Amino acid sequence: MALRINDTIPNMTVETDHGTLTLHDWIGDSWAIMFSHPKDFTPVCTTEFGAVAQLADEWAKRGTKVIGVSVDGVEDHKKWKGDIEKVAGAKAGFPIIADTGLEVSKAFDMLPAEAYLPDGRTPAHSATVRSVFIIGPDKQLKLSMTYPMTVGRNFAEVLRALDGLQMSSKGVATPANWMPGEDVIIPPTVSNEDALAKFGAFETVLPYLRTTKAPT
Repeated sequence: MALRINDTIPNMTVETDHGTLTLHDWIGDSWAIMFSHPKDFTPVCTTEFGAVAQLADEWAKRGTKVIGVSVDGVEDHKKWKGDIEKVAGAKAGFPIIADTGLEVSKAFDMLPAEAYLPDGRTPAHSATVRSVFIIGPDKQLKLSMTYPMTVGRNFAEVLRALDGLQMSSKGVATPANWMPGEDVIIPPTVSNEDALAKFGAFETVLPYLRTTKAPT
């Protein structure tokens, strides 16, 4: 079954280069980001892991844990991190799940149930394992994005999306291209009277589009 927005993610026990983890326990009360890859020692994925490593302080500021997934084994992950850190110039301190049996890839609907890894496989056999999942402290999926192997993920956008999700948890929505510090949208389900009481002054752009200063 496909994993949809607001579904609770599977509480899987997984092997990583940091040891055995249970996903719900690992997330705890934090936000979490899982980013997946079809194979270790691949060029685009190496740059992506490096980008995640460089953003370590930004994830920490937002109370967010990050975890990688790749369908190779733990020992390969440990070796690959040397390349990642060389490219990034930063320590890759996050765990990487060793999804050699494809359990995570299938549970998160990145591969069909009948998928398997043949001998002599290439990244093309697991090309769809190229997703980002943002998960809330309630263990529910809040956002997902999937990319082809040839297009590197924009982790500045992942960070912006995380900011938007954390802002929206305060009872507002964010407009197109929103950045932290900019005005937000009051949901149509909130009456003008309640909006005034909750947010103070607001601007009515259209009857169903009202903006206000972002809650702090």
